[in-house]
Amino acid sequence: MSGIVLVPVEGLPEVRAGDVLSELIAGAAPDLRDGDVVVVTQKVVSKAEGRLVRVDPSDPQSHKPLVEQESVRVLRRRGELMITETAHGFVCANAGIDLSNVERGWAALLPVDPDRSARRIRDGLRARTGASVGVIVSDTFGRPWRAGVTDVAIGCAGVAAVVDLRGSTDALGRELQVTEVCVADELACAAELVMGKSTGVPVAIVRGVDPSWLREGSVSGEVVRAHGDDLFR
Repeated sequence: MSGIVLVPVEGLPEVRAGDVLSELIAGAAPDLRDGDVVVVTQKVVSKAEGRLVRVDPSDPQSHKPLVEQESVRVLRRRGELMITETAHGFVCANAGIDLSNVERGWAALLPVDPDRSARRIRDGLRARTGASVGVIVSDTFGRPWRAGVTDVAIGCAGVAAVVDLRGSTDALGRELQVTEVCVADELACAAELVMGKSTGVPVAIVRGVDPSWLREGSVSGEVVRAHGDDLFR
C-alpha cells in the first residue's frame, strides 16, 4: 500500500427512523471511488432502522431491563455495569445499548443484523454513485485487560473482516503459523480518528486500502469467536 487517507464525511443531516443511509451518504460524499471503504457508526444505523427505545430520563437505571432483553448471557456484573453476550455473539458492556448521541429519554439498541445493514448501505451506494465500495458498521467497545475504548467493526460488506496470513512469510522469510489480522477492526478504529465522539461526524471514508481486502466479508462469520475456541468463557 502506498498510504491510507482518512476522509470525514461532513454535512449529514440528523438521521431519523426510515431514512435511507446510502442516499444521505451519497449526497454528502459524491466523490466516492472504487475501492473506498465507508465506515458508518452504529448509532446512525440504529436510528435509521428504528432501533431506538424510550427510557425514563429521570431514572439512570431505566435502560437496564433492555440490557436483559438484548442479552443471551450475562457474563459479569459489577455495580451498575453488566458485561453481556448479545444475540450477535458480541461480548460487550450493557449489550451495546447506548444513551449517548441520542435525544434525552431514548436508548439506542444495536442493529438486528449489522452485516445485513452494511450490505444494504453498500448496495445502495453502488446504485447511487456507481462506485464499488466496502462498508463497515462500527461501534465503540471496551477491551479486557486494557483501559480505554476503541472502535471495532460489528458489521461489514464488500471488505474482508479477517485477513488470513498463515502460510505467508514475515520480513525475515519465516513462515507465519497463526497470524490472522482483523482488518475490519483496524479500519473502523482508523476511521474513528476523524469522526470523534462528539463532533457530529458519523461517517468516514478510508481510501487506499489493500485491494486484496476488497472481498465479501462478514463480522458474524469471521470475527465472532466460537465458544469452543474461547479460552475465557
